[in-house]
Amino acid sequence: MASEIETRVLRKISWRIVPFIMLLYFVAFIDRVNIGFASLTMNKDIGLSSTVYGLGSGIFFWGYFLFEVPSNIILHKVGARIWIARVMITWGLVSAAMALVQGATSFYILRFLLGVAEAGFFPGIILYLSYWFPARQRAAVTALFMAAAPLSTVLGSPVSGALLEMDGLFGFKGWQWLFVLEAIPAVLLGFVVLAFLTDRPEKAKWLAEDERRWLVETMNEETTSKAATASHSIWRGLADPRVLALSLIYFGTSAGLYTLGVWAPQIIKQFGLSSFQVGFLNALPATAAVVAMVLWARHSDRTGERTWHVVIACLIAAAGLAYAGLAGSVIAVLIALALVNVGISSAKPPLWSMPTMFLSGSAAAAGIATINSIGNLGGFVGPAMIGWIKDQTGSFVGGLYFVAGLLVLSALLTLLLSRAQSVPAEPVPQSH
Repeated sequence: MASEIETRVLRKISWRIVPFIMLLYFVAFIDRVNIGFASLTMNKDIGLSSTVYGLGSGIFFWGYFLFEVPSNIILHKVGARIWIARVMITWGLVSAAMALVQGATSFYILRFLLGVAEAGFFPGIILYLSYWFPARQRAAVTALFMAAAPLSTVLGSPVSGALLEMDGLFGFKGWQWLFVLEAIPAVLLGFVVLAFLTDRPEKAKWLAEDERRWLVETMNEETTSKAATASHSIWRGLADPRVLALSLIYFGTSAGLYTLGVWAPQIIKQFGLSSFQVGFLNALPATAAVVAMVLWARHSDRTGERTWHVVIACLIAAAGLAYAGLAGSVIAVLIALALVNVGISSAKPPLWSMPTMFLSGSAAAAGIATINSIGNLGGFVGPAMIGWIKDQTGSFVGGLYFVAGLLVLSALLTLLLSRAQSVPAEPVPQSH
């Protein structure tokens, strides 16, 4: 049973840190996937085919891939406050510059630069949470942080749909307004990060002295307890076979997530709806995902089980994608997309609780970034394949089946990793 000081400290750091990082990720995710709504009018305006659009949307992740590991190592060295602020300001500026896109080449270049600018944000926050929260609380906290992604769809979709209706105002297209207005919060929040974020528990002046001492000692004890088995060096973190396995598992979930972000608005719009209607309908499946992922992560923490929480969620998402390929009505598509949203969102928190169970220090920084950078290439492959297959066949079906197959592969790899006993199970908390 948790002590009084543990309850007090965890409540205080949760209220201080979690809502703020959720806001940061909320804004980040909107800027990452608002391309899905912009495409409803932008593609025709500047002459982008489905293949070019899918490829350009996914090129974002090549910038991410190349700069993710060095970015996270820098964050570990210089601190989250300075580095996260840098990330947010630069990605906000690049996201606003998307309003200047004139054709395929500039589209490719700016999407790549957006990935470079944002590289390090997500794994940096995952690493940052490992400085503040004990392992037994980490999946639930990670779930709250990651709930910002479906929340950004819930709240951002209607806003994006409405911004497209500004078409022609002051001579600008609706999609240009969308990019500029949705980029401003990222730049402003970058400066707020500099004033608000605390790098480490040792520097937390907003904690009482006894609270700060308890937290520092608890986190140090956790680091020491896994010292015998954990990988600490950068190179060990990069070379650990469990890191590669988790990267491939994450690859499938990323393919599913960004298939939703990049293509769901077009999948819904094919039933003859307006951009404004698409915005509201696209928010519904993500609403279910917010609730499901938090409940699923709490269950994973309570039982100490990670493997099946990832496997079942991946299979639910795969079933949703397969059903989306067969759906013949708006209602059926929304049910299918709800399954995909719930499955993808629920798989990620227990998955992200695995690497910090066997990595610490610089190895954790490098390992988490490696998992995210390789895994996020699924965000390139999924959308790009759907665009290419759609141009070849005139339908979304083949591409959706392809991404569903990747998610089934993720589920199988998770089982294999568990069978190899590479990721130890966390002890189930005992009630007293």
